[in-house]
Amino acid sequence: MSGQEKSARWKGNKASLPEKNCPVCGRAFSWRKKWARNWASVIYCSERCRREKRAE
Repeated sequence: MSGQEKSARWKGNKASLPEKNCPVCGRAFSWRKKWARNWASVIYCSERCRREKRAE
């Protein structure tokens, strides 16, 4: 089965993905595939929030 066939079946149900709240902006952000290996250590929702926290 190719990648296109798999993605065609996935309906994008993001409600089942884990979420965290960003300590800088307070927004909720959900799990992303690029964070799969280190989800436990992800703290900030974006690079911008990570830089702003360090500046304080």
